Amino acid sequence: MAGVVVGIDGSPQAEAALAFALEEARLRSMPLRLVCAWEIPAIEYTDAVFRSAPDLSAEAEREAHQVLAETLEEIGDEPGIAIESVAVAGHPPDVLAEQSVGATLLVVGSRGRGGFASLVLGSVSQSTAHRSSVPLVIVRSPASAR
Repeated sequence: MAGVVVGIDGSPQAEAALAFALEEARLRSMPLRLVCAWEIPAIEYTDAVFRSAPDLSAEAEREAHQVLAETLEEIGDEPGIAIESVAVAGHPPDVLAEQSVGATLLVVGSRGRGGFASLVLGSVSQSTAHRSSVPLVIVRSPASAR
Protein backbone atom coordinates (compact mmCIF):
# COMPACT_ATOMS: atom_id res chain seq x y z
CA MET A 1 0.00 0.00 0.00
CA ALA A 2 1.52 3.28 -1.07
CA GLY A 3 0.33 5.85 1.40
CA VAL A 4 0.54 6.87 5.02
CA VAL A 5 0.14 4.33 7.82
CA VAL A 6 -0.53 5.44 11.40
CA GLY A 7 -0.61 3.44 14.63
CA ILE A 8 -3.66 4.14 16.76
CA ASP A 9 -4.35 3.09 20.36
CA GLY A 10 -6.68 5.78 21.71
CA SER A 11 -3.97 7.65 23.62
CA PRO A 12 -3.27 11.41 23.36
CA GLN A 13 0.03 10.55 21.68
CA ALA A 14 -1.81 8.49 19.05
CA GLU A 15 -4.14 11.44 18.48
CA ALA A 16 -1.10 13.65 17.80
CA ALA A 17 0.28 11.00 15.42
CA LEU A 18 -3.11 10.84 13.67
CA ALA A 19 -3.20 14.62 13.18
CA PHE A 20 0.29 14.49 11.65
CA ALA A 21 -0.58 11.50 9.44
CA LEU A 22 -3.80 13.14 8.22
CA GLU A 23 -1.93 16.28 7.24
CA GLU A 24 0.73 14.23 5.42
CA ALA A 25 -1.96 12.27 3.57
CA ARG A 26 -3.62 15.56 2.54
CA LEU A 27 -0.35 17.16 1.41
CA ARG A 28 0.75 14.07 -0.53
CA SER A 29 -2.74 13.19 -1.86
CA MET A 30 -2.29 9.67 -0.53
CA PRO A 31 -4.50 7.12 1.20
CA LEU A 32 -4.35 6.73 4.97
CA ARG A 33 -4.40 3.42 6.83
CA LEU A 34 -5.23 3.40 10.55
CA VAL A 35 -3.75 0.39 12.33
CA CYS A 36 -4.73 -0.73 15.81
CA ALA A 37 -2.66 -3.71 16.94
CA TRP A 38 -3.95 -5.75 19.82
CA GLU A 39 -2.57 -8.46 22.02
CA ILE A 40 -3.39 -9.84 25.42
CA PRO A 41 -1.07 -8.15 27.93
CA ALA A 42 1.00 -10.64 29.94
CA ILE A 43 -0.53 -9.36 33.18
CA GLU A 44 -3.94 -10.48 31.91
CA TYR A 45 -2.84 -14.11 31.79
CA THR A 46 -2.85 -14.15 35.58
CA ASP A 47 -6.55 -13.36 35.37
CA ALA A 48 -7.06 -16.24 32.92
CA VAL A 49 -7.67 -18.54 35.87
CA PHE A 50 -11.04 -16.83 36.13
CA ARG A 51 -11.60 -16.04 32.44
CA SER A 52 -10.62 -18.12 29.46
CA ALA A 53 -7.95 -16.92 27.01
CA PRO A 54 -10.49 -16.76 24.13
CA ASP A 55 -12.56 -14.33 26.23
CA LEU A 56 -9.48 -12.16 26.80
CA SER A 57 -8.67 -12.28 23.11
CA ALA A 58 -12.20 -11.34 22.07
CA GLU A 59 -12.21 -8.48 24.57
CA ALA A 60 -8.89 -7.12 23.26
CA GLU A 61 -10.08 -7.35 19.65
CA ARG A 62 -13.37 -5.66 20.52
CA GLU A 63 -11.48 -2.81 22.19
CA ALA A 64 -9.25 -2.37 19.11
CA HIS A 65 -12.30 -2.14 16.85
CA GLN A 66 -13.87 0.37 19.24
CA VAL A 67 -10.73 2.55 19.17
CA LEU A 68 -10.80 2.50 15.37
CA ALA A 69 -14.52 3.30 15.21
CA GLU A 70 -14.09 6.25 17.57
CA THR A 71 -11.10 7.49 15.58
CA LEU A 72 -12.99 7.26 12.29
CA GLU A 73 -15.91 9.13 13.84
CA GLU A 74 -13.52 11.82 15.10
CA ILE A 75 -11.94 12.20 11.65
CA GLY A 76 -15.26 12.45 9.88
CA ASP A 77 -15.32 12.87 6.13
CA GLU A 78 -11.96 13.73 4.59
CA PRO A 79 -12.57 14.69 0.97
CA GLY A 80 -9.90 13.34 -1.36
CA ILE A 81 -8.38 10.94 1.18
CA ALA A 82 -9.17 7.24 1.08
CA ILE A 83 -9.12 6.03 4.69
CA GLU A 84 -9.05 2.41 5.73
CA SER A 85 -8.76 0.92 9.20
CA VAL A 86 -7.54 -2.45 10.39
CA ALA A 87 -7.38 -4.16 13.76
CA VAL A 88 -4.65 -6.79 13.76
CA ALA A 89 -3.68 -9.31 16.42
CA GLY A 90 -0.02 -9.26 17.31
CA HIS A 91 2.81 -7.40 18.97
CA PRO A 92 2.32 -3.73 17.97
CA PRO A 93 5.83 -3.06 16.56
CA ASP A 94 5.63 -6.21 14.43
CA VAL A 95 2.11 -5.41 13.24
CA LEU A 96 3.01 -1.81 12.36
CA ALA A 97 6.10 -2.94 10.43
CA GLU A 98 4.04 -5.53 8.52
CA GLN A 99 1.16 -3.15 7.80
CA SER A 100 3.51 -0.47 6.49
CA VAL A 101 5.35 -2.59 3.92
CA GLY A 102 5.22 -0.61 0.68
CA ALA A 103 3.93 2.52 2.43
CA THR A 104 5.43 5.94 1.88
CA LEU A 105 5.44 6.80 5.56
CA LEU A 106 4.72 5.21 8.96
CA VAL A 107 3.63 7.47 11.82
CA VAL A 108 3.43 6.58 15.52
CA GLY A 109 3.09 8.48 18.78
CA SER A 110 6.05 8.85 21.11
CA ARG A 111 4.38 6.60 23.66
CA GLY A 112 1.00 5.03 23.98
CA ARG A 113 -1.40 3.74 26.54
CA GLY A 114 1.09 1.54 28.34
CA GLY A 115 4.37 2.39 29.95
CA PHE A 116 5.49 5.01 32.36
CA ALA A 117 4.50 8.65 31.93
CA SER A 118 8.08 9.81 32.41
CA LEU A 119 9.37 7.94 29.36
CA VAL A 120 10.05 10.17 26.39
CA LEU A 121 10.08 7.33 23.89
CA GLY A 122 7.81 4.35 24.49
CA SER A 123 8.69 0.74 23.89
CA VAL A 124 6.42 0.46 20.82
CA SER A 125 7.83 3.55 19.09
CA GLN A 126 11.39 2.51 19.92
CA SER A 127 10.86 -1.07 18.70
CA THR A 128 9.06 0.17 15.58
CA ALA A 129 12.07 2.35 14.77
CA HIS A 130 14.18 -0.81 14.63
CA ARG A 131 11.68 -2.81 12.57
CA SER A 132 10.30 -0.33 10.05
CA SER A 133 11.37 -0.73 6.44
CA VAL A 134 9.86 2.64 5.47
CA PRO A 135 10.46 6.20 6.70
CA LEU A 136 9.13 6.57 10.26
CA VAL A 137 7.90 9.67 12.07
CA ILE A 138 7.56 9.54 15.86
CA VAL A 139 5.27 12.37 16.97
CA ARG A 140 5.36 13.87 20.43
CA SER A 141 2.09 15.29 21.67
CA PRO A 142 1.98 18.57 23.58
CA ALA A 143 1.13 16.56 26.72
CA SER A 144 4.27 14.43 26.42
CA ALA A 145 6.49 17.46 25.82
CA ARG A 146 6.06 18.66 29.40
